[in-house]
Amino acid sequence: MRPSRRAVITAATAAAVPATPGTAAAQPHGRLRTGFERLARDGYALLEDQKVGIVTNPTGITRDVRHIVDVMHADDRVGLTAVFGPEHGFRGTAQAGGSEGRYDDPATGLPVYDTYLKSGRPLADVFTASGVDTVVFDIQDVGARFYTYIWTLYDCMEAAGLAGKRFVVLDRPNPVTGRTALGPVLHKEFATFVGRQPIAQAHGMTVAELARLFNAEFLTEPVPLETVRMSGWKRSDFHDASGLPWVPPSPNMPTPETALVYSGTCLFEGTNLSEGRGTTRPFELLGAEGVDRRWAAAANALALPGVRFREAYFAPAFSKYQGRTIGGVQLHVHDRAAFDPVRTGIALLVTAKQVWSGFAWRPDNWIDKLTGSTRVRTMIDAGADTDEVVAGWQEDLAAFRRMRRKYLLYR
Repeated sequence: MRPSRRAVITAATAAAVPATPGTAAAQPHGRLRTGFERLARDGYALLEDQKVGIVTNPTGITRDVRHIVDVMHADDRVGLTAVFGPEHGFRGTAQAGGSEGRYDDPATGLPVYDTYLKSGRPLADVFTASGVDTVVFDIQDVGARFYTYIWTLYDCMEAAGLAGKRFVVLDRPNPVTGRTALGPVLHKEFATFVGRQPIAQAHGMTVAELARLFNAEFLTEPVPLETVRMSGWKRSDFHDASGLPWVPPSPNMPTPETALVYSGTCLFEGTNLSEGRGTTRPFELLGAEGVDRRWAAAANALALPGVRFREAYFAPAFSKYQGRTIGGVQLHVHDRAAFDPVRTGIALLVTAKQVWSGFAWRPDNWIDKLTGSTRVRTMIDAGADTDEVVAGWQEDLAAFRRMRRKYLLYR
């Protein structure tokens, strides 16, 4: 019997996407396949006879660390005609708050369009000008509301709908698990690019799950959406269970350990303390001039689950306190299953204010944009302790968890 076209395509693509050595050992419950791997193994059937544009960045790779744009461009079964770059750019050449602009990719010759800080009709016009029929999204997220790639996803979904385009999301793991949602939920009046819609600070979802939620709950006009889910991923899995290589999704997200603490310690962007940018341990090192051993002692006295704090001194190479030696703490997570990053971030804010007289919020109250309301800032200023601050968002969080449940794809 002659094999079907689908069987031939699947066999050919399997050879094109080899496994990384040691994957089986890293994934005890079976090999994970990303959305891209499943799309490729199906011969790109979902994209057949389509002009395709892809929203991606350096994290859009195969497990043998080839970029999916290079792989797709070399395969005549998919009509890849454009690339759309987010913050930091498609190839990742820009720092925080930057992008690469419009250019032709030297490796493939494909036109690269800039999506950063574009939304609505201006972004829809970019999709229209590109001439694509389908917009594909494949970017590694880190699980925090204020990590902007999920809002690039939201904006691109909205714009694709306005431009009359199909939208396809290729799923990747949430590297800090999808066990539950944590932290305050954004209040709509505080919507910015670090939080467009009311989701929890640590959302506990994958990008495909978020796309389903966005489409059903928040987009005025839902976009024609298809998601390519993973196989072999469990909600309790951390990144190292995936067997996938880690590529920093942005310059200050160098390791999965950074992602583990980020949804809590990124709150220090809203203060006059360094959040560790300009060090080799961003978001794990926190500090300022005048901070000493008392902060680590106060934080350790709380006996927060899964984490300990070390008195630390460091000199950031850029960003806050550039070139000056400052004091602070380094987080050491010893039980990541027990660790609550958002509660830990609040505890560190509370104790920093208690032990350091120089503590201040950023004058623009950026902390309110990060936490999603004035509540965290005003409660800490009023002398609330960690438990009181955390209790303040539980009702909103419970409502989000109920809504979230409808859109989950994995157990």
